[in-house]
Amino acid sequence: MLIKELLEILEKAAPFSLQESYDNSGLQVGSPEANVNSGLVCLDVTPEVISEAREKNCDLVISHHPLIFKGLKKITGNHFTEQVIIEAIKNDIAIVSVHTNLDNMLTGVNKVLCDRLGLKNCRVLDQQTGLLKKLVVFCPNDHADKVRSAIFEAGAGHIGDYDCCSYNLEGKGSFRAGEEANPFVGNLKELHFEPEVRVETIFPAYLQKNILKAMFASHPYEEVAYDIYPLENSFDKVGSGMIGELAEPLPGKDFLDLLKTVLKVPFVRHSELPVQKIDKVAVCGGSGSFLLDKAIAYGASAFVTSDLKYHQFFDARQKILLADAGHFETEQFTVKLLYDVVNKKISNFALQISEVNTNPVHYY
Repeated sequence: MLIKELLEILEKAAPFSLQESYDNSGLQVGSPEANVNSGLVCLDVTPEVISEAREKNCDLVISHHPLIFKGLKKITGNHFTEQVIIEAIKNDIAIVSVHTNLDNMLTGVNKVLCDRLGLKNCRVLDQQTGLLKKLVVFCPNDHADKVRSAIFEAGAGHIGDYDCCSYNLEGKGSFRAGEEANPFVGNLKELHFEPEVRVETIFPAYLQKNILKAMFASHPYEEVAYDIYPLENSFDKVGSGMIGELAEPLPGKDFLDLLKTVLKVPFVRHSELPVQKIDKVAVCGGSGSFLLDKAIAYGASAFVTSDLKYHQFFDARQKILLADAGHFETEQFTVKLLYDVVNKKISNFALQISEVNTNPVHYY
């Protein structure tokens, strides 16, 4: 398989354009035109993971956390990042990372964490805005169904739990074909009026290329009349964190016991136990402290994340149960998620899950 083919698979599952501005998801080491025969999936890329890949004859590593976050001025091997790059290049091992773009997907890191905790009615906690656009295209009456179906198939027309959403208005379009034109209807150099349908639909910005390709392929006109408008609507399928409901409310201590069991952790840093039971839970795998106010505003009685600061536990008093369960621990299920994303699309590709524990935090 070519690396660029793998990138296309990952792009469909978690578009790289959805990564945060500080992130560096994508191809880290290697050429998109290179062939790879087997892959190793991990959370972090460490020297031990590269050694494992070499021992297992894997020429590709797929990680959640990027190896390279900032620009490197030299590669001397003095830092573990430089060591990994040197060893990867020496052994022709490519590295691809899928980080915050996977975090921000409705079906990504946080959904897996919600499922493990048994949460129901889950939705994105902090929905992103500016990711939606509106397409307006004008079609001759007899071809409107074909064009509409094509753009729906390409991913347009989703609003919440509904698909194939559009608004259609009949009217008349006018045009005059020039001498070099090849009009579908009408005659050269004659003003023509054609009964048309104005089709309006919504789509995620990252699907624009595919949707326009489908529109052009299905439309009969030589020159397609269409408009694209940016929208400020929030997008319920993309954003940070998630919030859901427990099947049965639990006392604070029982909820923490559940959390310890699910994440297999010896203990959890938490704020004071609340008097009321835990019913609605917000989660953010990895560092989610920036979502604390949002979790409180949406009525969560507990917030599970990691890397919380000391004073945030004061902020949570009598408002929400804060549970800092560890960065690695809240993202540990991401490895299986990445494995499934690739394996379901290319089942005959030799893919393995790393056996190296890359958690840099130890408990005593």
